[in-house]
Amino acid sequence: MEMSLEVVQVPVTDVDKAKSFYTDQLGFALDHDVEYIPGIRVVQLTPPGSATSIVIGTGMTSMAAGSLEGLQLVVADMESTRAELLRRGAVISDVQDMGGIAFAFFSDPDGNRWVIQEKTPPDVKEAFQR
Repeated sequence: MEMSLEVVQVPVTDVDKAKSFYTDQLGFALDHDVEYIPGIRVVQLTPPGSATSIVIGTGMTSMAAGSLEGLQLVVADMESTRAELLRRGAVISDVQDMGGIAFAFFSDPDGNRWVIQEKTPPDVKEAFQR
């Protein structure tokens, strides 16, 4: 059996504001923005280089806007990624070193909380395998 997680719903109050945040400030690609039936709008967005997308919209979920936390974006270079996101106008926390692995944090306009993690350096991985 094989499974892949490819889409995660993110609950938001203002779809257009959230769409702008994810595309303009985070650089996510807009895959589609459709209203299949009246009251159900589906906006799919994909982070650069990711196989997994997020979906925001209306009429899809009972989750409260801003209730999602812990979605993690993994990046090769924290410093350059954070600098680019700041340049785009995103508010990103300072980088925190947690045992040799760098993390930073941000929230979308509704308060859904995200984590940016730098890929685990080889020397840190080796230390965990001992």
